[in-house]
Amino acid sequence: MKIAVIGAGNVGGALGKLWAAKGHEVTFGLRDPQSPKHRELGRRVASVKDAVASSDVVVLAVPWGGAEEAIRAAGDLKGKVVIDAINPLKPDLSGLILGADTSAAEEIARWARGAKVVKAFNTIGAANFSNPHFGSERASMFICGDDAGAKATAGQLAAELDFDVVDSGPLIGARWLEPMAVLWIYLAYQGGLGPTGHAFKLLRR
Repeated sequence: MKIAVIGAGNVGGALGKLWAAKGHEVTFGLRDPQSPKHRELGRRVASVKDAVASSDVVVLAVPWGGAEEAIRAAGDLKGKVVIDAINPLKPDLSGLILGADTSAAEEIARWARGAKVVKAFNTIGAANFSNPHFGSERASMFICGDDAGAKATAGQLAAELDFDVVDSGPLIGARWLEPMAVLWIYLAYQGGLGPTGHAFKLLRR
């Protein structure tokens, strides 16, 4: 699968490296691909527009404040699967900038007309992407989106990292998945569980 990862921070960097190791063709789309600080990625680096043009799946992993700019830089996203891993967090991580009547994923879908947007990879810290196992359990990866095929693609990529994939319905479900990230952050840093000490798990009977 050809994947463009927009952003090379904790989330984008981790996902891109893990999927490349699984045999996917990963290109990091960056605002300044020539910057020496990106050399440690050790993989294909390009402008955002070039990375998107050569890929079937686009992963948005930039801070919320840069999301709209990244989409503008991406060019034509019509028909592409866009996986939104962004949480619209306040600068102090105390909550979300957006309220309960929209979500980052819905705003991204509005900006990227014609893209097949899926919310995923936002309810657990990036340090867990390489090991989602907690004892005998696998952490749940909650995903939502309006296109069944796009959700299947995002689900496949999550399953390849050994997450327990949970289809959480249409894209409006991002209004509930994004606040889960705030709870995860609280438990990690104020609750004392640490960045690799906990995850959310859907129990089934």
